[in-house]
Amino acid sequence: MKIKKGDRVIVLSGKDRGKEGVVMRALPKENKVIVEGVNVAKKHQRPTRMTMQGGIIDKDMPLHVSNVAVISPGDGRPTRVGYRFDDDGTKIRVCRRTGAEIS
Repeated sequence: MKIKKGDRVIVLSGKDRGKEGVVMRALPKENKVIVEGVNVAKKHQRPTRMTMQGGIIDKDMPLHVSNVAVISPGDGRPTRVGYRFDDDGTKIRVCRRTGAEIS
């Protein structure tokens, strides 16, 4: 899975198509990511010892990783992610569109 926590992504398909956000969590075993402010569902929460107040809360639900694309750091458009090896052998993620490094 080429998308990591902290990446800025755009949603390509689904009800939230076109929305941008930051990946809060990556779930590589399920090939899903949780993006901040995208695919929000209402959840009825019962009051417990940890959460004293109950009620209806908004919860960010996972999206399949194929439905999001990393935003290129250079031009702000969706791009694919590739890899390149540095001179000292470290693996670097690069933007396939422009060739710029993705942090």
